[in-house]
Order: sequence, then C-alpha cells, then structure tokens
Amino acid sequence: MIFDILTLFPAMFDSPFAGSILGKAAEKELIRIRAHYLRDWAQGRHQVTDDAPYGGGDGMVMKPEPVARALAELKQRAPGSRVLLLTPQGTPFRQTHARQLSREPGLILVCGRYEGFDERIRTLVDDEYSLGDFVLTGGELAAMVIIDAVARLIPGVLGNSGSAESDSFADGLLEHPHYTRPVEFAGLQVPPVLLSGNHAEIARWRRREQLRRTLHRRPDLLASAPLSAADRQLLEQLRREDEQA
Repeated sequence: MIFDILTLFPAMFDSPFAGSILGKAAEKELIRIRAHYLRDWAQGRHQVTDDAPYGGGDGMVMKPEPVARALAELKQRAPGSRVLLLTPQGTPFRQTHARQLSREPGLILVCGRYEGFDERIRTLVDDEYSLGDFVLTGGELAAMVIIDAVARLIPGVLGNSGSAESDSFADGLLEHPHYTRPVEFAGLQVPPVLLSGNHAEIARWRRREQLRRTLHRRPDLLASAPLSAADRQLLEQLRREDEQA
C-alpha cells in the first residue's frame, strides 16, 4: 500500500517510520511512505502556499492552487488512491475507519498548517478526519497516527496476524488485561485462571474482563458494540456487582 503525504515539512516523516514494525514493513515493500513538499507545486519565485484571509482576521490561509496541482499529479502516480484531509473539523477517526482504509490501494494525506485551508480545498478530497477535540500546529502528527493505525492492519505488517484482531476497538470494545512473568509483582498476583491451562475458561475470563473494562472506562462503546446474548447477560451481572460493591 502506498501512503503519499502532502506537507510543508516532509522531514518530519523520516524518523517515525524508519524503525520498528513499519520500518520493517517498508523494507519488505508491504508499504511505501512518501512525503512530498507542497512548495514543489507552488508557482513564482517565492513558491507561496498561503495568503491572508479575505474579510480580514488573524493568521494565514493555505492556497488552493498548489494543493490542487499536487493532488492531480499524485493521483496520476498512484491511481485509485483515496485523499484524506487532516483537520479538527473532520470526522473523529476510529478503528472502523482504519480497517476500511487498509483495504484501499493507496492514501494521499493532506497536512494543513497556519490558520487553515481555503474552503475550496475540501472539494478536492474524499474524507476529512480529526484525531479529537483539540488543535495541533499542523496535520503532520495526525497523518502519522493514521498511517500507523492503517498500516498495521495490512496483511503481513504485524508478525502475529492475531494481534490486530484482539486490539482494543477491534470488536467495538476495550481489550482485556494482559499479564506476563513474574507471577507476583509488588504483591499483585496474576489471576489464577491464566495459569490454569484451561483455554475455554481463559477465553471466558478474557471476555468478561473485556466487558468489565469497557463498562467502567468507556461505557459509551457498549451502545454500538456487537454484543451476543451471553455478553448482555454478563453485563447485567457486572452492573449488579457494581451496585452491590
């Protein structure tokens, strides 16, 4: 899969994707990450990519022409790529979006700077995404997060294909607790069921704890999670236990 990034600061992308899992995936050519300098598509001696806003106001606004020229060329190089705009006004990015985007042949991520975009740039993109209700100095960090979330779902990127399937949000819920050696740490014990070797009991414990953790930390997720009748019975039991505690 090809990730093309349109940015005024392409050097920001060198280090984050040079090592670890995504670095290895790039070496295996499972993914390609290409950061492009937006000024290369700006005209004039000064290669201007921003200008003062019509109507007055603070800050500068990114011009539509360089973005339009860049997108036209990048889409020619990677036909079928989906264009994403990173903006605080976008749809909150979720695991379901990462899963959908991982099936695309390529993504072009447009990173904003300054006060914002000329509104007409929105007509050039397929989707707008936000990481949350806060503002960053630019879209580069958001692009990195989305690339990481999407790339790890591409077959072969993770060493263990089951890892992504059991992540938090993979099935709409938070992930169950994990433990490793030692059996006791600072007076805290690993739950005995995980040492039992009984895989059916371990699976039941993990599902129960997954539901418990979601109920306590992100109850909003339960409304849209695909819950079975057994899950709903467990939730009722957990709620009763909370009331009695």
